[in-house]
Amino acid sequence: MSIPRTAVIGLGSMGYGMAQSCLRAGLPTWGQDINPDAMARFQSEGGRPGPLPADLDAVMVVVLNAAQTESVLFGEQGIVARLTPGAVVLSCATVPPAFARDMEARCKVQGIHYLDAPISGGATKAAQGKLSVMASGTPEAFAAARPVLDACAETVFELGAEAGPGSAMKAVNQLLAGVHIATMAEALTFGMTQGVEPAQFVEVISKCAGTSWMLENRAPHIVDGDYTPRSQVNIWPKDLGIVLDVAKSAGFSAPITAAALQQYMVAVGMGLGGEDDAAIAKVYARNAGLTLPEDKA
Repeated sequence: MSIPRTAVIGLGSMGYGMAQSCLRAGLPTWGQDINPDAMARFQSEGGRPGPLPADLDAVMVVVLNAAQTESVLFGEQGIVARLTPGAVVLSCATVPPAFARDMEARCKVQGIHYLDAPISGGATKAAQGKLSVMASGTPEAFAAARPVLDACAETVFELGAEAGPGSAMKAVNQLLAGVHIATMAEALTFGMTQGVEPAQFVEVISKCAGTSWMLENRAPHIVDGDYTPRSQVNIWPKDLGIVLDVAKSAGFSAPITAAALQQYMVAVGMGLGGEDDAAIAKVYARNAGLTLPEDKA
């Protein structure tokens, strides 16, 4: 079997690590991004130069949202029309399940496999090839995507034989992740009102029942005063908005999600959208008149 020719569209914090993982696995890999510096950096590390070839076997789309995904696949310069039938698209953004089903149907018309493949694990695991992928699609789509999945993921959950279930599971994950970050910020700043320093909060709570992966990953950013965006505040109004839209369509009330979303919206209004999502703590700090560790952003 020939080595699949691969492209990663979207060389942000997640996509860049995934592209690196493909290179490390020996896959000929092209990277594409609106940021020419990211493309140049990837090429300097072994990424293939030049425009994307038409004979790609797999294309990972690691962009921000549904609109960008659709533009990459079917826009004026859409990749699907240029692919050879039998190639596979792995769609990794957080999108509504109905959107994933629509993209799968449109790809099928062109003879292209579509894998609904949202990802979780953060930039570090992306660079290590240890992501979790919540995937759904036809057996043929899984088979075509397997070399890329093996390169980028530690765990691949096969959640169904059509697009949609992968994105549904990602919505569940994002509900928890977004709420956990907001709750971590609320707890950390609440502790400060009681004389609990942020570093002490992390030391103690990370070893107690109230911890979470998000707490252990994000709270140290606040302790360090480092809001370099590994994952931006801007992501959460989109992702929690998707959760609430899906919930509404199911007749389901999600009040805790709605409360967390409001805090992220306030953070965006404060001009924090481009900062690390741990910066939501600044909303609580401002409201309570607290001073967080020195901001190094």
